[in-house]
Amino acid sequence: MREQTSILIIYTGGTIGMVQDPKSGVLKPLTFKNLYRYLPVLENFDYQFDFYTFRPLLDSSNMSPSFWIELAKVIEENYESFDGFVVLHGSDTMAYTASALSFMLENLNKPVIFTGSQLPLGMVRTDGRENFINSIEIAAASEQETPVVPEVAICFENKLYRGNRTTKFNAEHFGAFVSGNYPVLAEVGVYIRYYGDLILKPNFKKLKVHKELDENIAILKLFPGINQNIVRNTLTTPGLKAVILETFGAGNAPTVAWFLDLLKEAVENGIVLFNVTQCKGGSVDIGKYETSAELGKIGVIGGTDITTESAVTKLMYLLGCGFPKKEVERLLQVSLRGEMTV
Repeated sequence: MREQTSILIIYTGGTIGMVQDPKSGVLKPLTFKNLYRYLPVLENFDYQFDFYTFRPLLDSSNMSPSFWIELAKVIEENYESFDGFVVLHGSDTMAYTASALSFMLENLNKPVIFTGSQLPLGMVRTDGRENFINSIEIAAASEQETPVVPEVAICFENKLYRGNRTTKFNAEHFGAFVSGNYPVLAEVGVYIRYYGDLILKPNFKKLKVHKELDENIAILKLFPGINQNIVRNTLTTPGLKAVILETFGAGNAPTVAWFLDLLKEAVENGIVLFNVTQCKGGSVDIGKYETSAELGKIGVIGGTDITTESAVTKLMYLLGCGFPKKEVERLLQVSLRGEMTV
């Protein structure tokens, strides 16, 4: 007889875990003790739950690579004891954390499902109940004792997204996330419909957790009229190793001499330049237009359809691995965890 499915719920902070004190009316963090009070339906699940709470809880706006490392450690330490993980996280930086964990958890063969809410769990109209329950079902889902979703994903408003393909695009709607360049992994209705051909397949190798992240990167978002001094100061930041260029459309950028000269100088000084589109959908295609052809000649690396969130965390991961520049540039053009189309 198969053992009872076990799920570890990890509470990092965020709106979903806030409940209203009945006496004072003040919002307080959720605890395992009062979890069943706000979600009594959990008693209907034939699963074993455990609860891990970070102390102190962290507002997602204060998220940092050091916290990602601590979160990865919790999953590593509990990996063999649980069938799946549900991470309660603030929605503002959830796409960054999910992207980071996807790179840090190499050979992941179990579900790590991130979820949150726009309204606190203790409020009448909260979207947190549905998101929470859906995430638990997805984290527990298996076929022939193999997890259905063995990857890092985000469950929000009846949709399941690959974590490193998402961006938060709305601060008010319950459907807060978009995956502009990759279809949803599952949709929740009367039944949960999984799209198995889109979900990463397990490799059944031993989990390897990467705990070194290099934060010496910057994002340079281009806009009409960008100042020469701003570009120069960004590219010459002490200790800088890589810059994400948020370019126009299909990877286009100004062709004025001073701009190209500064980029060329940065590449010659060992800086990795990674070209990512500002658009929420679509892909960088260096050379498609004249305004991007020069970037390729200089040595700027095209990010195809990767999100900025994923580009940030992938660079931190690759630089943290200690790879030389040429290897970092090569791996930026390879899909490591399904984060880009190549």
